[in-house]
Amino acid sequence: MSVSRLLATTAVATAILAVVATPAQAAVNDPLYDKQWGLRQIHAEQAWATSTGSGVVIAVVDTGVDLNHPDLRSKLVPGATFVNCGLTSCGDGDWRGPNGMADASDEHGSHVAGIAAAATGNGVGVAGVAPDAKIMPIKVLEAGSGSFADIAAGIRYAADHGAKVVNLSLGALPGSQALTLTGLESDATEAIAYAQAKGVAVIAAAGNETAPLCDTPAWEAGALCVTATDRNEVKAWYSNLGAKADLKAVAAPGGAGLVNCDDDVWSSVPVGTGSASCGQGDYDAYAGTSMATPYVSGVAALLFAQGRSLNNVYSVLMSTARTPLVGLRGVYSPLYGWGIIDAQAAVAAPRT
Repeated sequence: MSVSRLLATTAVATAILAVVATPAQAAVNDPLYDKQWGLRQIHAEQAWATSTGSGVVIAVVDTGVDLNHPDLRSKLVPGATFVNCGLTSCGDGDWRGPNGMADASDEHGSHVAGIAAAATGNGVGVAGVAPDAKIMPIKVLEAGSGSFADIAAGIRYAADHGAKVVNLSLGALPGSQALTLTGLESDATEAIAYAQAKGVAVIAAAGNETAPLCDTPAWEAGALCVTATDRNEVKAWYSNLGAKADLKAVAAPGGAGLVNCDDDVWSSVPVGTGSASCGQGDYDAYAGTSMATPYVSGVAALLFAQGRSLNNVYSVLMSTARTPLVGLRGVYSPLYGWGIIDAQAAVAAPRT
C-alpha cells in the first residue's frame, strides 16, 4: 500500500469495507541523529532540559513492535495483540503476531515507536522525541490492515493499562467518516471517547490521500489529527489537510515521500528488515502522516510528564504550534491545522 518505496501508508482499517519527574538530559550520540531533521524542526532537543517524558507510557496501536530491537527493547512495557482475537488479547504486541509470520507492511509499528521514544544517548541508531517515555506495543493490524473493532480494543486496552498517549498511525479510506457520522461504525469513536474520559490523549494520522479532510479515526471528536510536513516545512504533497469539525489538528515532520532517504524520516524497523537502498539493516527512512503522528505523541508525553491535564496537553500542543515561514502561533489553517508542533515552546507553556 505504499505510494512509493519511502511513503509509508497510514495503515487502512478495512474490515467494515472488506508526581513530575526531574529530567536528566542525555548526550545525543545516536549515529543517525544527524539525519533526524524532524527533531530539529520541532525543537525537541531544546525541550529535553525541561522534560524527557519520564514516567509516561505511549501506546503504539499499530502493526506491533519488534520486542527485541536494540533501540526499543529497554523502552517497552507489556503490550497486547488484538488481531481477530475478540476483546481479549491473544499476544504481547510483537510485530509477528499470532501466526508468527513476518507479514508485509508490519515493519510500520516499530518505525512509529522509534520516532516517539527510541532509546536516546545509547550510541545506537536513532533518538526519540520523548527519550525517557515508555512504549506499550499493541498490535491491531496484520499485513498493514485491520478492523475498527480490533483498533477499538487496542485503544481501550491502552487506556486501561496505564498509557497516557495513544498513537494511531492508521486510518480508513477517505469517505469513511460517513460511517461514523451515520452511526454505521461506532467502535473506534466510542473507544476514543472512553480514552478521553480517562485522561488519555489520542493522536491520529490525517492520512496520505491528498484529501481535504482528516481520515477517521483522526476525524473523530477527542482525537488530535496530524498532517505532515517535509524538511523545508512545506506541507507534504501526499498529506491530507488538517480539516475536521472540531479543528483539532496540528502538523509535524512526515518526510517528502520521493526518492532521497534523508529527506524522509529515519527510525527503527524490525531487525534485518531495513531496505537495501537506504543501507541500514535495522533502520529505514519512511514518509507519511504515520511518521508525523509519533512526533506529536512524543511531545504529548513530554507534557504529561510535567503533570499536565489532558485538556492542557491538547491546548498547549495547538496554541504553541507555529505557522511555517511566518512563525505565527494560534492561527489555524487547513494546510497545517494550528501549525507545526514546537516541543520547546510547549514545555515552557503555562500548566493551567
